[in-house]
Amino acid sequence: MKLALFDFDGTLTHHDMYTRFILYSASPVRLVLGSVFLSPLYVLYRLRVIPARKLRPLVSYCAFVGRDKTVISALGKQYALNVIPQSIRPEMLAALKQHQADGAQVVLVSASLDLYLRPWCESMGITLICSEMSVKEGTYTGFYVSGDCSCDMKVTKVQSQFTLSDYVEVFAYGDTHEDLAMLAIADHAYMNGIKV
Repeated sequence: MKLALFDFDGTLTHHDMYTRFILYSASPVRLVLGSVFLSPLYVLYRLRVIPARKLRPLVSYCAFVGRDKTVISALGKQYALNVIPQSIRPEMLAALKQHQADGAQVVLVSASLDLYLRPWCESMGITLICSEMSVKEGTYTGFYVSGDCSCDMKVTKVQSQFTLSDYVEVFAYGDTHEDLAMLAIADHAYMNGIKV
């Protein structure tokens, strides 16, 4: 059996779907308050002083703390089924489907959120490993369950769910430095669609 690992934002999609979901799901008040509190950090991110993996959890906290799970789940499903398909790269979708046709275990490994990735992966019939938002008594706490799923954390989570030696070949697809660790564990690694 073969294992195919796909990053999401920028690899399977043309756009950063995480930021778009924040804008899609946040109330105007949260957007304004988030902009006020997070703008200094965003400037530091743009200046490459702080990495995206440090900024994302803070943005997620501002966007989702105290929000009702049922409401956000509905928004996530709408986003997954109506917005994401418009941003999928046709050539990468073809690669994913070819792996499925070949009988490979296909896994999406992403720093993006389970809120919208879970329903999308369910619609595609693939496994999901990603950043997950914590819920307590039907309300989002604003925190991640086990950290931002990027860089080395991608490998840690993949290896906790799959024994790589059980697979005759491992494929991995990414588009940024956050995917390098995952690409390093693959027999066939692709960066921006090019074999490396």
